[in-house]
Amino acid sequence: MAESFAFEIAAKVLEKLGSAAYERISLAWGVREEFEKLKLTLAVIGAVVLDAEQQQACSQELSLWLQRFKDACYDVEDLIDEFEIQELRRQVLERSTGSKVRHFFFGSNPLAFRFMMGNKIKKANEMLDEIAANKAKFHLTPKHETNVIHRERETYSFVKTSSVIGRDEAKQHLVNFLMDPTDGEDIPVLPIVGIGGIGKTTLAQLVFNEESVKSHFELRIWVCVTEDFDVKQLMIKIIKSANGRESKDMNKEELHKALQDCLNGKRFFMVLDDVWNEDKKKWSELKDLLGGGAQGSRIIVTTRSRKVATITGTIPPYDLEHLSYENCLSLFLKLAFKEGEEKQHDNLVRIGEGIVQKCKGVALAVKTLGSLLCSTRVQHDWELVRDSELWKLKQEENDILPALKLSYDHLPWYLKQCFAFCSVFPKDFELNPLYLISLWTANGFLQSPYENEEPKDIGNRYIQELLSRSFFQQVEDKIFTFTFKMHDLVHDLALSVAQNEVNPCNHYSTGNVRHLRFDLSKQDASQLANNLNRLQSLFLSDKEGKADSESLIAEVISRSKHLRVLELANT
Repeated sequence: MAESFAFEIAAKVLEKLGSAAYERISLAWGVREEFEKLKLTLAVIGAVVLDAEQQQACSQELSLWLQRFKDACYDVEDLIDEFEIQELRRQVLERSTGSKVRHFFFGSNPLAFRFMMGNKIKKANEMLDEIAANKAKFHLTPKHETNVIHRERETYSFVKTSSVIGRDEAKQHLVNFLMDPTDGEDIPVLPIVGIGGIGKTTLAQLVFNEESVKSHFELRIWVCVTEDFDVKQLMIKIIKSANGRESKDMNKEELHKALQDCLNGKRFFMVLDDVWNEDKKKWSELKDLLGGGAQGSRIIVTTRSRKVATITGTIPPYDLEHLSYENCLSLFLKLAFKEGEEKQHDNLVRIGEGIVQKCKGVALAVKTLGSLLCSTRVQHDWELVRDSELWKLKQEENDILPALKLSYDHLPWYLKQCFAFCSVFPKDFELNPLYLISLWTANGFLQSPYENEEPKDIGNRYIQELLSRSFFQQVEDKIFTFTFKMHDLVHDLALSVAQNEVNPCNHYSTGNVRHLRFDLSKQDASQLANNLNRLQSLFLSDKEGKADSESLIAEVISRSKHLRVLELANT
């Protein structure tokens, strides 16, 4: 589950090196050739990083190689920052000081600075050359972000009705939509939206197999939509679901005729499950092909993305709510015990109540942990699951964190670091846009295709995108702003992808931590010293006033050479 972030960081550094502003700085300091070499080597290694990240779980050596490359990227980023800072100093002093003062600061210092930085660039190039030479042993293949192979998630229409708990109201809402006699020109489409694992597919299966629905529609079609939303492949799947006919060898024209024959004059109900496509043109192309059905035809789309819902829906989406605690507990006991067995294990039921609370109403999390414990009646095993962070528990391919990670895999590279950074906040921490955007800005996470776009506008766009993909959930709408937070399970996902990068204070690690939350009242200040060398963000608090904060903060500032964020709360 660990992510290296090497691709994201390399992309960010390459973007900085290629920017017009940096071109001017490199020319001004006479280092353009050295940085061109850095840029070329970064690009060569970066081309195979996506393949390396997919394979690293099978090779410790490859994982270490990725870590070295990532650290080298951070070192190059620090070099860029040093040049930018020196250039800013030069500009400020030229505007605000006399010629004698300018001469004092820049009469000899530029030569010394260039010499020092020349050595640093040389070392960075040597390190990258060595990393580039070592990549040959791993036989990596160049890949682009757009063709990353994600794990396929295949679904089907069957569901055991008795195993579904707490969805009667939602089911009735969907059945009412399907039976509604009113029709417009277009086939009505209802999107079901919600976080991964909340039960969208299960609800669609429940409705698909409802007896009244079966008798109302002449044709029911279930399609699990592939991640690339290939219209030809979708036509093949629809035809197979409709009449069992294989049509893989047909061209698009033949497929279109076969599809029209399937739908012609029939009132159909189609479920398009797990849709990720945000390209409106592709959706319009598919929708046009489905126009051959009779009046009363209906489509239900399940998706994690509000943008997908906006593109596909002809009516407002149905936001699937979290299961109630009582329903979650009922589901958990059903999975963890044989029928009636829970009455013999009051101690385990009490522990199970705590386990269910950490699932926060997400059905797949309940199923994951209930299934995990069905084979053991050892109290310690149950306590371990209750007291462990979810991201540290072993999970099978179809369990909650792998399911949630599909959403992360679909994020564009520039959002992945922004999302993972948010794991530095405690669970249930309420954020406001201005605060989070200032932290992202300080860390250089905001990337824009437009040269003069303001950071607040870029940041607001990022937040809206993460909200629309269910990574954030809005908490309170205020007059001029709003607050939002991460669902606990999404927070666990962020922790799992940010391992070694972010330390949110609830577990201690040393080495390459970049973003650290540290409570001096709860942790030994000497532990802080081990994390300062590469630190970029430090959130320091001393709620109980136990530490000599002033001298400690002075030490932190003097030793943290790459710090971009320093937040001092209750110190």
